[in-house]
Amino acid sequence: MKKNFTKLFFAIAAILLTTACSNNETIKKHQKLVIKADTVDATNDFYDNAESYNLEMFDIEVLGEIFNPGKVDLSKLPLHSVIVKETVLSDDGNKFIGAYRYDGYSLYDILNNRRLNKKNKENFKPIIDLYVEVENELGENVKISWGEIFYPNHLHEIIIASKVMRIVPSKTNELWELPKESKLIIASDLFTERNINKPQKITVKSYDKKFKVEKGKNPLFSPDIKIYHDKDNPTVITANPLDMKDHTIHTIYYGRGRGIHSTEPFTGIYFKELLQKYFPLTKESIMNGMFTVAADDGYRAVFTLSEIYNRNDQSEILLICNPEAKNNGIFKLFPSCDFFSDRAVKAITEIHYSGKRK
Repeated sequence: MKKNFTKLFFAIAAILLTTACSNNETIKKHQKLVIKADTVDATNDFYDNAESYNLEMFDIEVLGEIFNPGKVDLSKLPLHSVIVKETVLSDDGNKFIGAYRYDGYSLYDILNNRRLNKKNKENFKPIIDLYVEVENELGENVKISWGEIFYPNHLHEIIIASKVMRIVPSKTNELWELPKESKLIIASDLFTERNINKPQKITVKSYDKKFKVEKGKNPLFSPDIKIYHDKDNPTVITANPLDMKDHTIHTIYYGRGRGIHSTEPFTGIYFKELLQKYFPLTKESIMNGMFTVAADDGYRAVFTLSEIYNRNDQSEILLICNPEAKNNGIFKLFPSCDFFSDRAVKAITEIHYSGKRK
């Protein structure tokens, strides 16, 4: 009886060991398959022709105006891929760093289940005055508007990268330097100053300036816009500047609440061309610059300077002037980068800036 039991024990152990080894071999094969480069162009994908490398990951915490702050469990989130041509500003010409495919976890997914607790919700319930600050242990931080994360036409393009792959030019075979640590990647940025290493803290905030809210105000009208580039001496404009060219953008104009508004095109000036007169493009302004556009009834929306000035997708934001409008006039914003129309502020009265300029 004892001999039979011993034989049975060793037989089971052998089976378990064989299964474990088999599973380990399967895992190893799978891991090799995941990172294996397509060096013979077996597929039409340009973005799998080099090996992928893991980046060192760190704990990430979400804080701020939410009911459920705490650490992020990345294991429960899907991976997303983005492709970027990383370039930074430089005094002697813009400096190209390299072209990469990054895989990682989107801010959309990271923030999706964080229940908002806006500190100004009694005064202004809409979420379009929210933004997040992303920080690392070096003290670097960048601002990202809520609209950039949850409203764009192309979702999941802001990620915290956990893997990287060079996009190697086929003729020169130039190998760009590889990052080693996790990285914030904002794929729609032209100059990638906001792509900071080792992001570890994400703080949700609402814009802290108060405005008088008159919901349902009629007529909704403002004859001019005050641009507060100088606190004591704002610039007042009553029409689109004559030295700025009109542009027409074709769109399907769709609201999150009321659905379809129109299928007609919008014509106006590029919003960035007006703002650049007063707020220059610098590394600091790309990282932290932020505008709040407020309307006659207290409605307002937050935009980062980067999403207005620094796009690589040509999804421009228009400022539209209609001097004949008796209601909802005379200035209106049209963000063509957004899927919804919620940040299309009408009857604009004020534009405020926050952040470093130099």
